[in-house]
Amino acid sequence: MKIGTRLAALGGVALAGALSLTACGTDDNGGKTTAASGDCVKSTVNAAGSTAQANAMSEWIKGYQQSCPGSNVNYNGSGSGAGVQAFTGGQVAFAGSDSALKPEEHGPADARCKSGKALDLPMVGGPIAIIYNLKGVDGIQLSPKTLASIFAGKIKTWNDPAIAKDNSGVKLPATPVKPLHRSDDSGTTDNLTKFLLATAPDVWKFEGGKTWPSAAGGQGLKGSDGVSTGVKQGDGTIGYAELSYATNGKLQTAKIQNGSGQYSEVSSDTASKAIAGAQVSGQGDDLSLTLDYKAKDGYPIVLVTYEIVCEKGLPDEQAKFVKSFLTYTSSQQGQSILSGLGYAPIPDAILTKVQAAVKGLS
Repeated sequence: MKIGTRLAALGGVALAGALSLTACGTDDNGGKTTAASGDCVKSTVNAAGSTAQANAMSEWIKGYQQSCPGSNVNYNGSGSGAGVQAFTGGQVAFAGSDSALKPEEHGPADARCKSGKALDLPMVGGPIAIIYNLKGVDGIQLSPKTLASIFAGKIKTWNDPAIAKDNSGVKLPATPVKPLHRSDDSGTTDNLTKFLLATAPDVWKFEGGKTWPSAAGGQGLKGSDGVSTGVKQGDGTIGYAELSYATNGKLQTAKIQNGSGQYSEVSSDTASKAIAGAQVSGQGDDLSLTLDYKAKDGYPIVLVTYEIVCEKGLPDEQAKFVKSFLTYTSSQQGQSILSGLGYAPIPDAILTKVQAAVKGLS
């Protein structure tokens, strides 16, 4: 099974609507991790959120379906902000978000769970690719300060001295720089702006968050697919999206300088090296992470997508289904598909805690 080949045909289509699957739980068979554990649940479960994980979710759905026919789940890649709102409003059984719940979001999320707390469970890691379209200039290198200056609107042309300094000997055109960003609330935006704030605070004077700071300027487009399409269609454009969008769209990607001063290519492997330094900052089974944006090894602009779930408090059938599905996604089998899709598996030390938290869902 060539996952990457199948996914290339999907591209951003997974974001256009909900993904559906037919599924039921089966027990572990002969030591091989199956798609789920427990009895088959005859119900429809809805989920929504992160566009970053939509391609991973598509493949998880297929994998789950192979051994678990019988019930339906729909995932709508509506963006992290919309997913959190849908979860809090009781419209979905779980949500995907590229940033953990903020303190002001935890109260309403906990209230939605009624008899339990809302948990952040890291399930997908991956790099945020800096995508661009500049004819004749491949593999451009950017330091955090230069990248921050571009997105802050301070660099106007591609032959700016700051870009030239990062790319010694490269002939750069005077093409206008056209920064693109997400117009919707996005965990991808949240992680990129946190990176810029951590690594170039003298240039990036804006707060991090899911909403792009309007004072930074640039053109906003909806979703990772919107930004990717905008970059593909416009010479001189630069934006950001998950690696799978860059790969599927055959877009140019920039090398980014990490904490050791090296310019790192974006890949699943290089992102894994940076994510390996993440630390659990949540309490108990709430496994929110603190990422090291100044990592000295690997590609430094990374994110982790969380499944936001109720510790307990969902209707019984929904709770059983969510537990069954996330048992699969957090298994070695579920995690093993991620690298081939441009994602990074969750580090084993953290994944063990995720698996324990999923086991405790009720």
